Amino acid sequence: MKIAFIHYHLKTGGVTTVLKQQVEALRDTCDMLVLTGEIPESSFLCDTVHIPGLGYDRRDQNRSDPEDIAAAITRAIHLKWKGGCDLVHVHNPTLAKNRDFLKILKALQNKKIKLLLQIHDFAEDGRPLVYFSEDEYLQNCHYGVINSRDYDILLESGLKEKGLHKIFNTINPFKLNTIDAAPKNLVLYPIRALRRKNIGEAILISLFFKNNEILAITLPPNSPADLESYEQWKAFVEEKNLNVIFEAGLSHDFSKLVLSSRFLITTSITEGFGFSFLEPWTAKKILWGRKLPEICHDFEKKGVWLDHLYTRLTVPVEWLGKEKLFRTWQAGIRKACSMFDIMIDKTKILTAFEKITANESVDFGLLDEAFQKTVISNVLSDKSNRDRLISLNPFLLDPGNVSDKEALIQNNMNAVLFHYNKTNYRKNLVDIYSRVIKDKVFHKIDKKLLVLKFLTPENFSLLKW
Repeated sequence: MKIAFIHYHLKTGGVTTVLKQQVEALRDTCDMLVLTGEIPESSFLCDTVHIPGLGYDRRDQNRSDPEDIAAAITRAIHLKWKGGCDLVHVHNPTLAKNRDFLKILKALQNKKIKLLLQIHDFAEDGRPLVYFSEDEYLQNCHYGVINSRDYDILLESGLKEKGLHKIFNTINPFKLNTIDAAPKNLVLYPIRALRRKNIGEAILISLFFKNNEILAITLPPNSPADLESYEQWKAFVEEKNLNVIFEAGLSHDFSKLVLSSRFLITTSITEGFGFSFLEPWTAKKILWGRKLPEICHDFEKKGVWLDHLYTRLTVPVEWLGKEKLFRTWQAGIRKACSMFDIMIDKTKILTAFEKITANESVDFGLLDEAFQKTVISNVLSDKSNRDRLISLNPFLLDPGNVSDKEALIQNNMNAVLFHYNKTNYRKNLVDIYSRVIKDKVFHKIDKKLLVLKFLTPENFSLLKW
């Protein structure tokens, strides 16, 4: 098969990593070309062509005509293969990082090029600034998603099974024998500290560590909104003199950090695929923390045991002030709705608030940074508050502690290596490509319905929006 990939850039990051894994998995099976809006930072595993019009929007740029960019893509494909390619596999096309992107893809579609559009991240899922508010998503082409939640949501939003595919990612296992990693008194949160990674919860949990372990967070964020929150957390940690290290991954080898840590944690409130629930087991490390049932369901079906994770960290509403919480929470929903040009009935909002604050408690993951700092300050100021939080969340009595640790690690490592390996990944990709080439589809996404599937008051987190 002749496959052309399109992505905005090839900078280090989650989607670029997946693209590299796809090229690596298919290198003995397919002939490939990558078309990208920015010149790669380093050499790639297959031919790449730089087409500037595919890159992120910049204030200083002169925008090219989408038809001209589509023509440049077509020329690059025909320079590689005289007869053209079998299909074009596009990554994250529904994020408006490039306002002309959908128009470019529509022009390719009009040239009878078969498209597979793989969605890793939805603008509708807490990213209103990159929402295509005016353009419709492409109709009558194949779509791919990275988890069953997104698959079900897109089916409910208008797509048909024939043209929608699950492209579960593959895992790069840690190399256990190549690194001399002496055990350290670290608990590692191996992420880029975006707001939705909920680092306030990781900091809260660190107050309950049994053996004075140090919480280490690996990388800083990039975006201005995330950076502002991050810098405020750094200042808060310094002010309170807490056992937290930031940016550990900038000065230490990542594999050494993983292999030398006591255990790894996750407190994220939203994930795409959920690498963090799979990768630690290949390093023979316990993963502990917050479980996202709608993401973890796929892994549990494959035999990964995650029952030791919690799904809610309960805090008393009285610590926050119920009226103040409601005003802030309702304003957040109203603002999000306005950015997507939708309305949610006031009664639904009131009913949802009563539900999330039932028993005069609320999930810490629904709070913004200001409320989260109030909770942490309460725990630090009074031992009775600490005890109360333990009574509401017994797992805080001993974070990282699990029964039959060795059996858990062995089971999960085996399940991850068996189901999420390169061989299975290649087979699935080739099967999906065959169907994209063979099957014509006639369907479209109802964008309003899609927004309402993600923007639900019952799950609305101030941290995400």
